[in-house]
Amino acid sequence: MKKLNLLVCLLLTLFMFTSCLESGSKQTEIRLVTADEMESILQVEDVQLVDVRSPEEFEEIHLTNAQNIDFNSPTFDDDITRLDKEKPVILYCKGGITSAKCAKKLKDAGFKKIYDLEGGLSKWQHSNRIRVEVKS
Repeated sequence: MKKLNLLVCLLLTLFMFTSCLESGSKQTEIRLVTADEMESILQVEDVQLVDVRSPEEFEEIHLTNAQNIDFNSPTFDDDITRLDKEKPVILYCKGGITSAKCAKKLKDAGFKKIYDLEGGLSKWQHSNRIRVEVKS
């Protein structure tokens, strides 16, 4: 009888440990996307499109319907509280480095679904795959 109780306890412990591992593996994933993938996501999902460059860079050129949250601003941590953590976020910058750093910060802040535009705006701005607004 003692062996049976011990076996049951071991199985329960193993089950609880496995459950904890599974719940931990469902963490937010940051997904790098192409311009084509981004356009598809924008059409299918209710997405928050965020340009993480400076306001001056944003004013010169940005993706249509993007909002600007400057990653290098001292108020960045407060600024991202305007975003809905439950809604997907697509991030972009000029070349992809700053948006990757921002994606990690959003992940750490508890955002559920994060996309990062591969290569940033400079890779895609002259293609016909994305819509940009340029200061005239």
